[in-house]
Amino acid sequence: MNPGLLEALTVVATAAWAMTGALAAGRYRMDWIGVFVVASVTALGGGSIRDVLLDHHPLYWVANPWILAVTTAAAILAMATAGFVERMKHAYIAIDAIGLVVVTIIGCDIARQMGHPPVIAVLAGVITGCGGGIIRDVLCNQVPLLFSSEIYAGASIVTGATYVSGLALGLNVEATALVAIGVGLALRLLAVWRKWGLPVFAYTGNWR
Repeated sequence: MNPGLLEALTVVATAAWAMTGALAAGRYRMDWIGVFVVASVTALGGGSIRDVLLDHHPLYWVANPWILAVTTAAAILAMATAGFVERMKHAYIAIDAIGLVVVTIIGCDIARQMGHPPVIAVLAGVITGCGGGIIRDVLCNQVPLLFSSEIYAGASIVTGATYVSGLALGLNVEATALVAIGVGLALRLLAVWRKWGLPVFAYTGNWR
């Protein structure tokens, strides 16, 4: 897939995730510093966790400090247009879903280029796509979306597995990436539309 297009989609996803972080911080009445911090870790946390775990240096935002300006601008935009963003929920979900599947593939590629086996490549992609949201929810004292019934990480796993499997079979890289993005995006959007979710484990007994 065209590197320039992937980079552009990554920037759009980064801005979208930063806005979700800013809105989450706003719900908990954080000050501006808190908003900027939560916005940045939401947008960049997944890639940072991946790079630390894989010993891949420098971290993306260290090598590209301009991306911090993107997260800061997105946070300011979220604060200024919070009501409008809430009304644009469906478009927002679509942008988030595109970002999820695109950065999942980028995470897979980084692990593959480092020589890691397919299962680690898929895991690296999932961490890239979902890690920032986990940090955001923990900072905002919420159960992470990843650990609820909603299909979010599942879409990332399917995307990564489709992409890595296609490359292992020797298929064209760009075609495989497009198919993986299409499959993962369709799964995520259908899950939101149809309210699909994974089974929930509910335990109310006292084991002590």
